[in-house]
Amino acid sequence: MFYEKVATECIDDASIPWVPFAPYSADVLLKYFKLDPTRGETITLLKAPAGTEMPKHHHTGTVIVYTLKGRWKYAEHDWVAGQGSVVFETAGSSHTPVSLPGEEIITFNIVQGDLIYLNDDNQVIAMENWKTAFDRYLAYCEANDLVPKDLTAFGG
Repeated sequence: MFYEKVATECIDDASIPWVPFAPYSADVLLKYFKLDPTRGETITLLKAPAGTEMPKHHHTGTVIVYTLKGRWKYAEHDWVAGQGSVVFETAGSSHTPVSLPGEEIITFNIVQGDLIYLNDDNQVIAMENWKTAFDRYLAYCEANDLVPKDLTAFGG
């Protein structure tokens, strides 16, 4: 079977660069570990300064966010996610992420499907997915003379 030939993989955090989340923010950084074209999934770290508000977005798939550092919330909810908390987002949910004052946030994110960015009138202004992430990563590597890894591949 083909699935038996998929190798277990260990990705060294230090081998992946922090990539600015352009054009949305130069201060929000992403570290892409896996960009899966088959499942439409991205696995990333996200780092943002304290007090940062990201654009409102809508999810077409589920999202799991584990907070490693800092505190953040969605403008539309009362809860606050802190270090060690897990947030599960259902497909079809929309929200505006805000990092709280204090320290930067770092989250580990598993995102399935598209993130559709919305303006104040809930009109679509952009869409993000594994492909836009891969294009951003490749452009960053090229601009900084880094040899890119194939983050879409499985196995060695």
